[in-house]
Order: sequence, then C-alpha cells, then structure tokens
Amino acid sequence: MTLFSIIGLASFISGFLSGLLGIGGGIIMAPLLIFLPAWLGLQPLSMKVVAGLTITQGLVACLFGTFYHKKFNFVSGRLFGHMGIPIFLMSFLGGYLSYFVSNDLLLILFATLALSASFLIMVPVRGDSENPDVKSLDFSRARAVMVSAGVGLLGGMVGQGGSFILIPLMTSFVQIPTRIAIGSNLAIVLLASLAGFLGKAVSGQIEWLFTIPILIATIPATLFGSMASRRVSFIYLKRILAVLIAIAAVRIWLSVL
Repeated sequence: MTLFSIIGLASFISGFLSGLLGIGGGIIMAPLLIFLPAWLGLQPLSMKVVAGLTITQGLVACLFGTFYHKKFNFVSGRLFGHMGIPIFLMSFLGGYLSYFVSNDLLLILFATLALSASFLIMVPVRGDSENPDVKSLDFSRARAVMVSAGVGLLGGMVGQGGSFILIPLMTSFVQIPTRIAIGSNLAIVLLASLAGFLGKAVSGQIEWLFTIPILIATIPATLFGSMASRRVSFIYLKRILAVLIAIAAVRIWLSVL
C-alpha cells in the first residue's frame, strides 16, 4: 500500500462521514494519516504535512457537502449568515489569545465540552422531522451567534475544529432541526476551513502532490455520504454523531493525560 492510496482511503472515509453527518473530517482524517503509514511500514507523515492535508480534505468536503445538502434544501442561508462570520472571526481571535493561556487547561475545557456534546446531541428538538422546511426556519439569532462565537473562540485557542461540537449545540440550545443543522454546519465550517487552508497554502505547508488523491476520493465520497444522509433517519444520524463525538472527546482527554 502506498502513501497515495492511504491518503485516498483516509479521504474517502472522512469525506463520506462529512457528507453523512455534516462534520469536518479532521477527527477521522488526522488519526488515519498519523498512524496508518507507520502500521504499514511506510515513512510516517510529519504533523505539518498531516495538518495541511487534513485542512485540504476538510475544505473540499465542506464545499461539496454544502452543495449536495443545499440541493436537498437543508442549508439555511440565514443560519449561515448569523453563525459563519462569528465563528470565523472568533477562531482567528482564539488562535491569537492561545499564546497567553495554558494549553492543557484549554484542552481540558474543550474535552469536557466535547463529552457534554455527545449527550446534548440526543436532546429532543422542537418540531424535528425527516423533512424540515428550511424556508420557515425560526431560531434565536442571539443564541446562534453566542454558540458560534464560543465554539470558534475555544476551537481557535486549542487548535481544534469545533464542527463536531457545533451541531449538538445547534440542535439542543438553538433548537435547529437535525437535518438543517447538519447541512448548514458544513457551510459554516467552510469559512473556517478556507481561512486555515489559505494560511497553510501561503506559508508553504501543503504538499500539493498529495492533494490529488484527496480530490479524487473526497468528492465522490461526500456525494455518497450526503445521499446516505438523506435516506437514514435523523434519529440514527444523531446516535452516530453521539458515538463519534464521544470518541473525539476521549481522544482529546488522552492527549491531555
């Protein structure tokens, strides 16, 4: 197995889950790229390369995932407007402020929030259904801005994506129907992914040759994941999300310990 095939496999798995659940693929992509090459006796990828490839895959998955979910009418432009800009700005601010705060303390706070999110995702949403009407979506603007700003700030501080925490907070606190939260989250995270991608591209942190298998695998995988998401009951989507979020929380706790 070559590095190209490993990157392609990791991209396909991450892209499918992005389309299915509306999360960034980083919580899956990064561990696969870190551990698989070494397990298969290949030259391990540096963290710099892994970070560059992960943000590239996340950008492609969010871009095409947003497009696919928008065709299903599960992407809210109003929700994107109220949450996209705050999470973008606060992620930048969090990245700057992280210089002045203990990283271990931040990771503990982030891991605790992630673990709580795995339970929050199961909180019932008023009017949740298999086919919510995005045009008649009603939500608290103040709560939407508060959630996106908080996740962006904390995520920027610890260098983590916050999309897997954002969806549970959108459904439980802002009371957004699950399918609209999944579709709109891809659009919201797209801004943060674009910012991260541009920063790494300008500073020469992306191995462009390795982006070829990412493009080849991620685009169809995100399509398959989005189509599967449309066919799977939102109740099961929430359960899968709960498990993945819990795994991500445990992984962060292990890095702290």
